[in-house]
Amino acid sequence: MFSFDMINGPAGFDPLVIMLIALGVEAYLGEARFVFRFVKHPVVIIGGMIDLFDRKLNRETRSDMDRAVRGFLTVIIISGVCGVVGFAVSWLGQNHPWGWIIECILTISLIAQRGLYNAVKKVGKALHHDSLESARDAVSHIVGRDPAQLDEHGVARAAIESLAENFGDGVVAPVFWYVLFGFPGLLVYKAINTMDSMIGHKSPKYRAFGFSAARIDDIVNIIPARLSAIFLCLAALIAPKANALKGFKVMWRDAGKHRSPNAGWPEGAMAGALGLALAGPRRYVDMVVKDPWMGDGTAKLTYVHINRALYLYFVACLINAGWVGVLLVVRINLLP
Repeated sequence: MFSFDMINGPAGFDPLVIMLIALGVEAYLGEARFVFRFVKHPVVIIGGMIDLFDRKLNRETRSDMDRAVRGFLTVIIISGVCGVVGFAVSWLGQNHPWGWIIECILTISLIAQRGLYNAVKKVGKALHHDSLESARDAVSHIVGRDPAQLDEHGVARAAIESLAENFGDGVVAPVFWYVLFGFPGLLVYKAINTMDSMIGHKSPKYRAFGFSAARIDDIVNIIPARLSAIFLCLAALIAPKANALKGFKVMWRDAGKHRSPNAGWPEGAMAGALGLALAGPRRYVDMVVKDPWMGDGTAKLTYVHINRALYLYFVACLINAGWVGVLLVVRINLLP
């Protein structure tokens, strides 16, 4: 029999309950922006640390080997600091009657369910009601490619690809690492992911210094990326005009075509489930990437396809929360 005492007993508030509350609140309200009007957002603080190390340690006068070593130390130090802070927050949540509220608010701020949905929805609305220029501006906030080179179909593909990829590292991965290691695991993951975003590039400036950040980010996303692909395929069992079997087929066949060892899994699942062709040749500010296509469907995507992808994403988010709920029920039933 479930009772409040079972989740808020001598050991403190159950972290799985905190995660479920955070997922529900974030899905309804988005990240806790009102709180961060007064204090800095955790990712902003982490970004400031990364920028400081970048300016101090990543100097052009140093050799590539020296910069690579300093980049590795940057990852270790920032991850270590985040681990200590995360442990302190977790301890507070387990040992103070209202400490769980602080942990819950911080957890909400580090999950991107609603924010990602809103960002992609904005692209679809711009394509439908506004102009191509407005859609390009909207998609520029969620992708790295040059939006000025994208037509209507390119904008729609970019939005859907970003939705699939960020479902993995912005939604599933934070939950996965929280379930394994509590708030410290979540905060360390976000630090690694932020370092990859800021310095994990192959440009001359970051090829050596950001090498460790990029490789470690690949490692910590191996399982979440594949989980996110499975969740999208399972969501296709419910979502209209989606095909779960084709999602699994394309995911398995085409995931390896992507230049990222992880992004191809959710993108392949999305492409197959909705009958799309994603990835392919695309232009960035300083280069053209001639990647192969993923999926056998149409590449001429519109706002209609964005709406279908958002529906699939919504169901997949419910599945992502569902497995946490299942773990909680199992743990409650195993308690003496």
